[in-house]
Amino acid sequence: MTAEREVLLVVHPDRDTTREAAREVSQRFAKAGIRLRVIDEDVLELIDPGGCMAMPCTVVAPEHNPAEGAELVFVLGGDGTLLRAAELARPAEVPVLGVNLGRVGFLAEADSDALADAVQRVVDREYHVEDRMTVDVTVTLGGEQIYETWALNEASVEKFSRERVLDALIEVDGRPVSSFGCDGVLCATPTGSTAYAFSAGGPVLWPDVEALLVVPSNAHAMFARPLVVSPESVITVGIDPTGPKAALTCDGLRTFELPPGATVRVVCGREPVRLVRLWDGVFTDRLVYKFGLPVRSWRDRRSPDRTNG
Repeated sequence: MTAEREVLLVVHPDRDTTREAAREVSQRFAKAGIRLRVIDEDVLELIDPGGCMAMPCTVVAPEHNPAEGAELVFVLGGDGTLLRAAELARPAEVPVLGVNLGRVGFLAEADSDALADAVQRVVDREYHVEDRMTVDVTVTLGGEQIYETWALNEASVEKFSRERVLDALIEVDGRPVSSFGCDGVLCATPTGSTAYAFSAGGPVLWPDVEALLVVPSNAHAMFARPLVVSPESVITVGIDPTGPKAALTCDGLRTFELPPGATVRVVCGREPVRLVRLWDGVFTDRLVYKFGLPVRSWRDRRSPDRTNG
């Protein structure tokens, strides 16, 4: 007897295009005999008004581990929606498939024009899964741990007040590297290198490069270059005990207040986030497509009227 298949659907229901896509996805999965779960009553009403869908859809609250036992988490929205879905999927070790309905959508595997194909590939089990590195983050004060969290993209230590400068000391493997005033310090994964870290001037790391990235933001120092360190390294960002408080933000979702003297410790995560891949291809092509990079050389762009001699 074949086990019943079930998919957790995560959507950002505030846009008309997202609502339409959610209805289409739910109808296609129902037709294929795949059950759906959602985490919000409003989404259930959106995709199945009156409870008339061919396959029942259930609501499982976020605090009740809604991804547990699901085949995958199907995400409609931008990278922010996918990051929220990753919070649900990671504890259950369930893969995440994103369909981009936002802007760049770098984490998404498909764009809106490939929605039907994406659903069909799930139905036909024509997909594979790759693990993406995460970071585990702990915050201590006076030798006592006060916070513990994680991130898929980056853990960002930032100044709390716009008017004040963050005084930070960066250490790698227990040895000080540099101290400076800055707007913040980002500790990113290869996946996160194309997100906030990229905007702050960091390098792009290919996803299969096992490394951690440290990117100072608007640092007032001669040496404040991005650092690429071993995945085995321990990165710490110390907050000046005589300075103002700071803030820790992970993936733009979870924010914690950092008192003066706090230390943020970042290491390679114990649990990855699993991403669904539908098509074979190289990361280079994804990078060029998502950022619209020019790939013609200057020779190709020369005027066609130019002649030799």
